[in-house]
Amino acid sequence: MLNIEQVFVFAIIGLALFLFGWGKFRHDITAIICLLLLIFTRIIPIEKAFAGFAHPAVITVAVILIVSQGLQNSGLIDLIGRWVSKLGNRLILQIAVLSGIVCIASAFMNNIGALAIMMPVAMHIAIKHKHSPSLFLMPMAFASLLGGMMTLIGTPPNIIIATFRQDVVGEPFKMFDFFPVGAGLSLIGILFISLVAWRLLPKRVGTDSKKQRFNIDAYITEVRVTEKSKLVGIALQEINKKTETDIQVLNVIRNRHLIHAPDMSFHLKSGDILTIEADADELKEFIDKSGTELVGKGDHDDEEILGSENISNVEAVVIADAPIIRQSAYDLRMRSRYGVNLLAISRQGQQIRKRIGYVQFKVGDVLLLQGDATKIGETLKYMGCLPLADRGFSIGQPKKIILAITIFGLAIGLIVAGLVKVHVAFSLAALLMVLTKVMLPRDIYAGVDWPVIIMLAAMIPLGTALEHTGGATLIANAILSIGKTMPGWITLSILFIVTMLLSNIINNAATVVLMAPIGLHIASGLNKSADPFLMCVAIAASSAFLTPIGHQSNTLVMGPGGYKFTDFTRIGLPLSILIFLLSIPLVLYFWPW
Repeated sequence: MLNIEQVFVFAIIGLALFLFGWGKFRHDITAIICLLLLIFTRIIPIEKAFAGFAHPAVITVAVILIVSQGLQNSGLIDLIGRWVSKLGNRLILQIAVLSGIVCIASAFMNNIGALAIMMPVAMHIAIKHKHSPSLFLMPMAFASLLGGMMTLIGTPPNIIIATFRQDVVGEPFKMFDFFPVGAGLSLIGILFISLVAWRLLPKRVGTDSKKQRFNIDAYITEVRVTEKSKLVGIALQEINKKTETDIQVLNVIRNRHLIHAPDMSFHLKSGDILTIEADADELKEFIDKSGTELVGKGDHDDEEILGSENISNVEAVVIADAPIIRQSAYDLRMRSRYGVNLLAISRQGQQIRKRIGYVQFKVGDVLLLQGDATKIGETLKYMGCLPLADRGFSIGQPKKIILAITIFGLAIGLIVAGLVKVHVAFSLAALLMVLTKVMLPRDIYAGVDWPVIIMLAAMIPLGTALEHTGGATLIANAILSIGKTMPGWITLSILFIVTMLLSNIINNAATVVLMAPIGLHIASGLNKSADPFLMCVAIAASSAFLTPIGHQSNTLVMGPGGYKFTDFTRIGLPLSILIFLLSIPLVLYFWPW
């Protein structure tokens, strides 16, 4: 019989699984809800409720994200990207090289960051060689998951598993303890992705990507405010009311100076040229009622519009946990808050019929934005968007690349030599990168995925509660009873499959927090070493290949690749089966019980 505490813990875990799968709330919000429920039910003492924020695993994940940002800022990956863009036109070679680079980079930096850096390279190559981007992006996303399996710092699940081992054995997994199994799985996985998997994918987005991605129901054109126009002397915010239309003013040109995204209190004068967005019917009605005139082609082609050289259009994808999700450009007051104009939206091939200013953003949406070229990169970070356009591959200063590699190598050396703990070594590396100006102080905060940090810190007490209330023992005993008449590897396989399926529904870090205690209890029940069970939990938690919601890398490519939910199963299912069949023998060979 379950006691009352176990009932509460299982109910909270059930709620967490439902909310994670539903996706209505961000992962960190769901985790905080569960933490508060643990406090209100008095399962966790209030003085220990927030101990997860000081947990070494949480600190380690945060500082590794910071160091990853430093590696990105150094220009190292851009340098690699420039080399990759010179590959020949052999599709298999292109997929293999791009996936291989993402895989290797993911072993030493944030796997989402590694994928994000190489996505524009893949888009550039796809368009250049007239391939569909969908053939590149999902293989690269899966490669980022495979690469994270190879080292301690490759993915948060490995870091969390290492702390569980320290609690049980007294010593955590070391930096390259994951490598023998992870490297073998990564090699086989990359071969499968490069030779077989991409053939199973539909060509969701054609080579003429911008035309196919964006369904623009409005025209963007220019009109001049004449002397007799009704707009003379009124503020921009009054235009729609004055003309009884629904148009959007993007820019104003006054005396040959371009005023990008002007404030809505800006008052118009005769001779001003407005860049406006409106559908065909609204445009005609606006011109008739406002007394403006269309600016004919060539009216100011020979004039230098000062400031226009700094305006650029950028394609960007909305990533998971972006602050703009479930809000529209109108809700956000995007122009005044971010200084950008929204020109178009593409949503995984769906036709968007309503005015784009009122469309609520979703994860994976591809946006066409207009903004100041010198600021738009920073603006996209604040919005939670990733640029997809060819960036020209800014090479960065060689001095910064050398510094970044040296500092990173120093941190790895300190860890391998056993001189300092992982979180201390990477905290030192982050500090040195700031002191040597490889990254700016503000990049420290921009580089950390705060929703993941908060979710992890809030989920750790739930895992602790599962163990301390005896819930983990109950689940472990249930699994043991199923496999009690079978060889131990069967029980290990059951643990692997349950963890893998769970990781396709909820965040992989949360999966490890819940499944690691169960794995430890199964090992204890079988009187076996904890190592193969912990290793299997880590690998299975990083094998979220079946759904686009299991990992942020999958979610990130869904929009730009034009994928449907079921497309992930096409190559995710055979890859999952392959990883499962190889993992058990590899783990038992390198980590015998």
